[in-house]
Amino acid sequence: MTTLTRLPADYVQNPHEAHDLLRAEGPVREVILPHGLKAWLVTRYDEAKIALTDPRISKNIQNGGHLMAKHATETHVRREVEPTLAVHMLNMDPPHHTRLRKLVTKAFTARRIELMRPRVEEISAGLIAKLNDGDEVDLLEVFAFPLPITVICELLGIPIDNRDDFREWSNQLLSFGTPEQVQAAAGAMAGFLYQHVTAIAEAEPNDTFFSALVHADDSGDRLNTEELISMAFLLLVAGHETTVNLIGNAVLALLKNPEQLRILKDRPELIPASTEEFLRLEGPVNVATFRYTTEPVELGGVTVPADEILMVSLIAANRDPQRYENADQLDVTRSAQGHVAFGHGIHFCLGAPLARLEFDVALTQLLARFPNLTLAAEPETLGWRDSTLIRGLHTLPVRLA
Repeated sequence: MTTLTRLPADYVQNPHEAHDLLRAEGPVREVILPHGLKAWLVTRYDEAKIALTDPRISKNIQNGGHLMAKHATETHVRREVEPTLAVHMLNMDPPHHTRLRKLVTKAFTARRIELMRPRVEEISAGLIAKLNDGDEVDLLEVFAFPLPITVICELLGIPIDNRDDFREWSNQLLSFGTPEQVQAAAGAMAGFLYQHVTAIAEAEPNDTFFSALVHADDSGDRLNTEELISMAFLLLVAGHETTVNLIGNAVLALLKNPEQLRILKDRPELIPASTEEFLRLEGPVNVATFRYTTEPVELGGVTVPADEILMVSLIAANRDPQRYENADQLDVTRSAQGHVAFGHGIHFCLGAPLARLEFDVALTQLLARFPNLTLAAEPETLGWRDSTLIRGLHTLPVRLA
């Protein structure tokens, strides 16, 4: 019988080494995560795409949430899901997922996103204008975080004054905090969003995105208050976390690969297409959100029993050498199409076009203004956030030039 693999204590800091070892052994392995959760981890590209779409692998948190406690080997990972924040699309299967996605898509159109480009450019330019040559700054703090949180707060009609609260709540909910910290953050987030949703619902409809979402109607079907709170939570957290980490991870990758940085400085027209390579190499999400098997599922010759938590590592799949040549290397001229950084199938990230737009604007303006920026710390000293879901840095110290 195969020995159960406990992922190393430094897994969050260096997941790629662990993924390479697991991938060499097979497409999926039963593991114990550093914080004690037992799960099956998918690390190969082909099997990841199958796992992200197989109807026998469910995302229904209401039916499967108890498995988190069942498969926890340490008591502190046995956390309850805050019900008010959990009834969103990522925690549902069809037909409930289909209904919610259809209603949200009515408000979150490609045209509405593209119309945001001038405003995104304005916010980005305003942040960069506050920075000066020679400054040593945390790029996450002064640029990568305030850009997307300002955009998503404007989309949701939330006062920007609350952004620091959202960042703290989000950090607690996505990291391995204590049950008390997680519960407090979830309660605070839910309470704030309830007041916000109620106020928007009672106001006259207008042409803003969140008003359109609150009042979206499909043959008499509308999102109820609980669904709106959960949807606002999903959009708020995913809407800034993804872009913060995409910007930070990409800038770090460029500063560690000066020849690739030079290519983009010389040919900035490549930046929009290069977004896909940054997403592939070091995407903002490591393990995709909660999934479990409803019956035995075979993946690449490995059978995962029923009622098991199945974790799909998007960053491992995107570095599968069977899918991408020199998969561990940054190549901004590579065609990285087909990566799974935003997921795959019916749960493909609804906000992907917005994240791409924000990243394109951010990197273009940053390199135009500070073409010679450098790291202000040794790469190995940078810490990664304590989360298997999020792949993002704590800080990114840079010297502007």
